[in-house]
Amino acid sequence: MSAPSLELAQAPTAEPLVDRIVAVFDRCFASPRGLNTRLCGGFDEPYYRPAHDELRYHRVEFTRDYAASALHEAAHWCVAGAARRRLPDYGYWYAPDGRSAEQQAEFERVEVKPQALEWIFARASGLRFRVSADNLESGLGPSDSFKRAIWQQVQDYCRQGVNERAAAFARALAAEFGRPDPLNPALYQLAELA
Repeated sequence: MSAPSLELAQAPTAEPLVDRIVAVFDRCFASPRGLNTRLCGGFDEPYYRPAHDELRYHRVEFTRDYAASALHEAAHWCVAGAARRRLPDYGYWYAPDGRSAEQQAEFERVEVKPQALEWIFARASGLRFRVSADNLESGLGPSDSFKRAIWQQVQDYCRQGVNERAAAFARALAAEFGRPDPLNPALYQLAELA
């Protein structure tokens, strides 16, 4: 048996691609029975807004029309538990660009699971995944230990399973984009993150 192909599909133009990602997310989760959550682009910064009096659904906001941002924010939503999903931006800590070494280490610690899911979602969509250190001012990229932790988390997710929301979204993306099962650990190599 040969190893699964790691060749990535040629991505269509950004807008139709991101529209397809949004449509898949919304088919999975927008109905009131399906968690009443929508994925919405066009924002300057990503943010999560729980439903309230003027917003009748939960909104996962991503940056402009960037497919990677849509997948990353969907990953954060999939990681967040029910209590966190009732809080604006999940109640998470965030320090903007220009973090200290200690803040960057904390960022990497809390970003392992979302970035691992983002990689799975990117693979399901036929897109290339890039690890984000999200700290451009420092001039530092993601650490080798961060990359290894993301790869190991993907392996764990593939072997031990992901939560129901993440599995549904990953498999729905794979069906939409004609990709193989994105929860196959053989599809992910640490060398891809170099």
